[in-house]
Amino acid sequence: MANNRTIVDEKQPTIINQAKANQSINGKKFKLFIEAALRWLRANQQLVNSLNVFPVPDGDTGTNMLLTMQAAYNEISSMEDENIGRIAKNVAQGALMGARGNSGVILSQILRGFARVLDNHPEMDALLLSHALSESRNTAYKGVVRPVEGTILTVIKDISIAVENSVTRSTDLATILEDAVKAADESVKFTPELLPILKTAGVVDSGGKGLYILLEGILRFIKGQSLDESAVIVRDLSSIKFAETMDSVEDGQDVEVVVDFAPYKTLDLESFYEDLSKIGTSIQVGEGDGLYRMHIHTETAKQDEPEALIRQMGEIYKVYKEDLVEQMKRIEAKKSEIIFNDFVPGTIAVVAVSPGIGLSQIFASQGATAIVAGGQTMNPSIQEILKSFEDLPTDKVIILPNNKNIILAANSAKALSVKQVEVIPTRNVAQGISAILRWNPEGDFQEVVDDMKDSLSEADCGEITTSTRTVELNGVKVDKGKIIGLLNGTLLITGESVAEACINLLEKTDLDQRERITLFYGSDMSEDEAQTVADEITETFPDHEIELHNGGQPHYQIIMSLE
Repeated sequence: MANNRTIVDEKQPTIINQAKANQSINGKKFKLFIEAALRWLRANQQLVNSLNVFPVPDGDTGTNMLLTMQAAYNEISSMEDENIGRIAKNVAQGALMGARGNSGVILSQILRGFARVLDNHPEMDALLLSHALSESRNTAYKGVVRPVEGTILTVIKDISIAVENSVTRSTDLATILEDAVKAADESVKFTPELLPILKTAGVVDSGGKGLYILLEGILRFIKGQSLDESAVIVRDLSSIKFAETMDSVEDGQDVEVVVDFAPYKTLDLESFYEDLSKIGTSIQVGEGDGLYRMHIHTETAKQDEPEALIRQMGEIYKVYKEDLVEQMKRIEAKKSEIIFNDFVPGTIAVVAVSPGIGLSQIFASQGATAIVAGGQTMNPSIQEILKSFEDLPTDKVIILPNNKNIILAANSAKALSVKQVEVIPTRNVAQGISAILRWNPEGDFQEVVDDMKDSLSEADCGEITTSTRTVELNGVKVDKGKIIGLLNGTLLITGESVAEACINLLEKTDLDQRERITLFYGSDMSEDEAQTVADEITETFPDHEIELHNGGQPHYQIIMSLE
């Protein structure tokens, strides 16, 4: 867990000793600003995660941006350089290698543009700040093939415009930052007017909100305000999963504690969060069916304190404790269980991103040379993708992201490699499996790439999960806690059971064009439960071939590949 170490001992007043931003700042002050931004984003990580368009338990924008910023800070944590250009350059490099998901990659581009303008400057004044933010905007827009307004891109654009106007009136950096934060806030609130899907879902853009929070953290630092007050977010009970926050484990977090309980009276969530924050981190609270679920990471010596706290306010139904170090070892051990086919050096290698151990083995059996663990809520970093193939004995590599939120990171890894790398833009597991079936390791590289890309229309992907909130999307009314089905990322149906949802979703597809239905059941389903679902589908659609495999993916009870 060394790569996820805590940036500061939060008991130490490292940020309370204020450094006023006036006419200019140097590298040391900029480092403090980055630290403050990171701490405030960490405190509000779940708030950003909750701004998910679809009511599914996989919102991860806050986590992706947090881990990207953590990687950025790690690059400067031991630096004492007063040259702001050198500090900014290291921040950008750390963010690039640690970037995860679309939001993290775009954030890294924002920081890259910022650093480019500051290069070798000892200090930054108001005018240089304005130029740096303008370049941040330009770099971020250039980094996206099809920029979409109403996203983090719009927010950085509005911030840069606000600062351009502000520097004509003031040279005080604190005043200018206030204008920037205000502009970011207004821009985020306006995102639903630019992106209809946000308005329909009743949320603002999560990436834009994350960027606003980063700037707000710096402003709070300047004003001497707390950076550790987290927004109280109550998620659906079913969305709080064991070990789901492993990517953000910090040093000193030795034990994962999960407690299911029923409060004796209405729970004071603000006070509850405040008490928990004194015990540990990675705090999450879920609610459903009259029960609450509390999730926290603590030191070994404090592992009993969450249970003791909760016994004072309610009846405990279940307590789960897990050694995080051992948990990480098991995760790594599972990865080593994958059996790969022999690879012939110099031939075309395939790297597949996979959300579950079962799916990983399937990709390996079809010829994948390397597997990167990743999917919803666990987007791999650019560095992890790059590392997966840089040491392979070949200069020809094909990457299957298998998730729309990983494609940008895969392309960034491609740009950093000296090898011949191509990214097949697979947006889901079904497309990934369809593509790898076209893989010819000894064929002409470009012909193989083109053939694999041609396969993307051959498979539809169905996903069955549990709704995390009540909403109406695409004309479908969804109640929190109900089973829902998505086809190629579009919400289409609801159901009372997993089997009913599968059947309802299949009836919405053009099955006349498909011959085989492959079911991959998730980590929360037993083989017997999955077989019952498969039997009901077989009975309903007797003319189709039905296959059942253990996918091992989190959050989604069933992933279906329709071929």
